[in-house]
Amino acid sequence: MNLADPPFDTRTLRDAFGCFATGVTVVTGRAADGSRIGLTANSFTSVSLEPPLLLFCPANSASALPALRATGRFAINILDLDGQPVADRFTRKGIDRFADADWEEWDGLPILSDAKAAFACTLHADHDGGDHRIIVGRVTRFGQAPERESLLYLHGRYRRVHVG
Repeated sequence: MNLADPPFDTRTLRDAFGCFATGVTVVTGRAADGSRIGLTANSFTSVSLEPPLLLFCPANSASALPALRATGRFAINILDLDGQPVADRFTRKGIDRFADADWEEWDGLPILSDAKAAFACTLHADHDGGDHRIIVGRVTRFGQAPERESLLYLHGRYRRVHVG
């Protein structure tokens, strides 16, 4: 193992963080004017069953973050193997991120029809996380498609789960 001492090179630190496989999500919501907003996030985890809480960590610079914080409502869409194009779209700027995919509405929140799982949430807590925010949501509704395979992200690339 190569040991790194402070100050850390950010690329090397990112590579070390990337050694942990994560799922891939698209966080969606609506701005105050009703327009759909969203971002891709792989920093997502469950927090609590009672009450039902989850969290994601968007970059402070994420264009959708101010609206998500202001409205206090969002959805987490966990992507399946076919969701890579959706994930890629939600990282781009200046395009309709919601094009080329089918969407449903849950209580006014956009939900990806082909998501592996989806959670509608209200904002429970919002914490400083350095160059990111730690957004904790209280789950108000969820659905899942257990027959779909999850899309993973590891070592800076999308991956598949190899189930034996």
